[in-house]
Amino acid sequence: MSELITAELVDLDLSAESKEAAARSLAERMAGLGRVTDLEGFLADVAAREAQMPTGLDGGIGIPHCRSAHVTEPTLAFGRSAAGIDFGAADGPADLVFLIAAPAGGDADHLSILSALARHLMDEEFTGALRAADDAGAAAVLIRGDEPAAVTDAPSVTDAPSVPGATAVPAATAEADAAWEETSPPAAPFKIVAVTSCPTGIAHTYMAAEALAKAGKEAGVELIVETQGSAGFKRLAPEVVAAADGVIFAHDVEVRDKARFAGKPTVDVGVKAGVNRPAELIAEVRKKAARGDISTPAAGPVPMDRNGEAGDGFGTRLRKWLMTGVSYMVPFVAAGGLLIALGFAIGGYGIDKAPSVAEHFVWSEAASWAALLFQTGGVAFGFLVPVLAGFIAYGMADRPGLVPGFVGGAIALTVNAGFLGGLIAGLLAGAVVMAVQRVAVPPALRGIMPVVVIPLISSAVVGFLMFLVVGKPIAALQKALTDWLSGLSGANAVILGVILGLMMTFDLGGPLNKVAYAFAVGGLANPNDGSLKVMAAAMAAGMVPPLAMALATTVRGRLFTRTERENGKAAWVLGASFITEGAIPFAAADPLRVIPSAMAGGAVTGALSMAFGCTLRAPHGGVFVVPLIGQPLLYLVAVLAGTAVTTALVILLKGLRKPAAPGSAPESAAEPAQAPAGSTPVAA
Repeated sequence: MSELITAELVDLDLSAESKEAAARSLAERMAGLGRVTDLEGFLADVAAREAQMPTGLDGGIGIPHCRSAHVTEPTLAFGRSAAGIDFGAADGPADLVFLIAAPAGGDADHLSILSALARHLMDEEFTGALRAADDAGAAAVLIRGDEPAAVTDAPSVTDAPSVPGATAVPAATAEADAAWEETSPPAAPFKIVAVTSCPTGIAHTYMAAEALAKAGKEAGVELIVETQGSAGFKRLAPEVVAAADGVIFAHDVEVRDKARFAGKPTVDVGVKAGVNRPAELIAEVRKKAARGDISTPAAGPVPMDRNGEAGDGFGTRLRKWLMTGVSYMVPFVAAGGLLIALGFAIGGYGIDKAPSVAEHFVWSEAASWAALLFQTGGVAFGFLVPVLAGFIAYGMADRPGLVPGFVGGAIALTVNAGFLGGLIAGLLAGAVVMAVQRVAVPPALRGIMPVVVIPLISSAVVGFLMFLVVGKPIAALQKALTDWLSGLSGANAVILGVILGLMMTFDLGGPLNKVAYAFAVGGLANPNDGSLKVMAAAMAAGMVPPLAMALATTVRGRLFTRTERENGKAAWVLGASFITEGAIPFAAADPLRVIPSAMAGGAVTGALSMAFGCTLRAPHGGVFVVPLIGQPLLYLVAVLAGTAVTTALVILLKGLRKPAAPGSAPESAAEPAQAPAGSTPVAA
C-alpha cells in the first residue's frame, strides 16, 4: 500500500485562482502517480460533492473531497496558495488546500486516517507548521505524522493518537461511553451527546466532532460525540444517552436511529455549523435545557427536508415532502405493476376474473401461475396510496408521521379518493403531527409521546378529516379526472402527450419528472383506456433522453468527452429500461444544449404515443414490456422519432458552439476519438 501523501503530492506554490483550478492542479499530481485513472471523471465527482455544500472552513482551509470510482487508493494532495482561493468559507479565502480522494469502496483503515487528518485541521499549531514549511517533503512528513513532535496534541473526542497518520477509531468508544461515570465530580457538569455526519463521511463529520469536543472542554461541559462517518459507526451506549442533559445534531444526512434521543433539549443544525460555531451550539442547548424546552428529534427539520435549512420557502419544502412520498412509492409501483403485467402476459386480460389462488391453485396450470402473479401484484399495488401518504407525512414530521399517514392513505382508498386523496392525507397527517409536537407537555408524558400520544391523537384527527370533511370532495374530483382521461381523444390527447413529454424530460428524473410519472401511475389503480394511454406516453417520453445521448455519442463522438462516451454505452441499457436518469451526466455537463433537446424529443414522443392510441398496463420496464403495450410497433416508432429529434438537436447545438481554448477541449489532441479509454461512468 502506498503512502497517503508524498512529496510529489505537495505544491507549496499553488498558483490556481479558483477552486476548480486548484482541484485540477492537485488532481493532476494524483493522476501522474496513477492514483486517479480518469482525471475528468474524478473532477466531475469533486464538483458534484462541492455542489452539495462548500468545503471551505474558517481559518483559511479548503478541503475539496469525494469518493470516486476513478480513485485507485486513498490519496491526499496538499497545496499552499499565497493569494488565497475562495472555497466558500465565511472568513474568506483558503491558503491551505487539501484534496482528499477516496475510492468508492475505501476501506475503514484508510478512511480513519483521513478522518484523523480532518480532526487535526482544527489544531492551530498543525496548520501553523504547514504554513511555515519550506520543503514539500517536510510538509508531506508533517501531514503523514511521521514527526509527531511537530504537532501538539489536540483535544479529541476519541482519544486518538495525536498525529493524523495514526489509525483513528470511531468517536463513541467504550472508554468514552463510560467517561461520565468514571470522571464526574461531585457536582456533575452539564452533559451533552452529539451526532455529526456529512454526505461523504470523510472530512466534515470528524472536523465537527473535534470542534465540538474542544468547545465542550473550554465550556466545562462533558460532551461525547457519535460520528456517523466512513471510518465506522459505533452507537453511543444507551446509559450515556439517557444521562445526557442535551443533544446536538450537526448533520447533512439522516441521523441513524434518531429516536434514541427523544425527549431531550435538541439543537439541530448542518454539519458546517458544528465546525464553525460549536461554542454557540453548546450555549444554545444549555439555554434550551434551562428553559425546559424539551423537543423530540422529530420536531426539527427531517433529513430529506433540509439542505439549505433556513433558506427554503414553503413551496420548496412542499415539493420535497411530496417527492419523499413518491420516492418510497416507486418500488411498490415497479414490483406490483410488473407482476400484474406478467400475469396479463401469461394468462390474458381475463386473468383479473380468476378466483383467489389461496382457494384454487393448480401447480401444473399456467393460468394458476398467472393468477398468482396478478394477485400478488394487486396486493403490492394496494399499498401505493398508503405508502405515498405515509412517507409524505414522514418527510414532514419524521417517524411519528408514519402511523397517521398510513391510516389517512388507507382511508383515501376506502372512500375512493385515490391518488389525490393520498396526497392530501399525507399532508394532513404531517401537519397534525407537527402541531401536536409543538404542544408543551408535562415531563411525565414525554417518554410516551412518540409511541402512544402522537400516533393516537394524530390518527384520530386525520381519520375525522378524511372520512367526514375532505374525503368525499376529493373522491368526486378523482372521479371527474378519471372520466376526463377515459374520454381523451383527438387534439386533447395529443396536447396532454406533449405536456407529459415535456415534464418527463425537463429534469431527467427530478421532481417534475416524478410528478408526471406519479400522475400516470395513479391512473393504473382504476385503469381505463385514457389512463393506459397516459402511462404509455409517460414511459415512452422518459426513455428518449438516455437513448438519444447514447446515439449521439455513437454518431458524433468527437463532440463528447471520453467520460461522456463511456456513459453513452451505459445509456443504451438505461434508456431501454426506462431509466431517464441515464442522461443526467450529459445534462450536468452541458445543460443549455442537452435539456432543451431532450424536451423537444420527449414532446414529440408523447404526442405520437397519444395520437397512435398506444396503451400500457405496466408502470415500468421499457422495451422489456413491449409485448404488453397496445400498438407496440407504433409505440416503438414514437420512441425512435423522439430519440432522432433529440439526437439531431444535441449534435446541432454542440456543433455550433465555439471551439474551446487549448487544454480545455472535450478531447485533447492526444486522445483518439475512436478509442476511448476504459473508465467507469460517472454519476452526475
